[in-house]
Amino acid sequence: MQKLVESFIATANAFDVEGALSLFAADAVIDDVSVGNAFIGHTGVRQYLERFFVGYSTRSKLLSMEELDTFHSSVRLDFTGNFGHEVGILKIAIDSTGLIERIDADLE
Repeated sequence: MQKLVESFIATANAFDVEGALSLFAADAVIDDVSVGNAFIGHTGVRQYLERFFVGYSTRSKLLSMEELDTFHSSVRLDFTGNFGHEVGILKIAIDSTGLIERIDADLE
């Protein structure tokens, strides 16, 4: 899980949408309470990455990570970009193949 989270941060920080997308299952969901929307499947995840990472020049820094079990982690990130500065929590669930199947995101 640590390697997956680090890969997600690295690809998102590089604005490598294709690289980040390769870490997600085809039917993955990002449910972001702070924006009031869920993004479903590769199409939705792509929209999320392009809008909130590329579009806002978002850079993420890992603050902490707690592995809840083999398939679930709670990740605390520091976000900076042209929106200012925020700290957020990503609750990440992976499938049996090691791909991200769900992220529940919110800001502190």
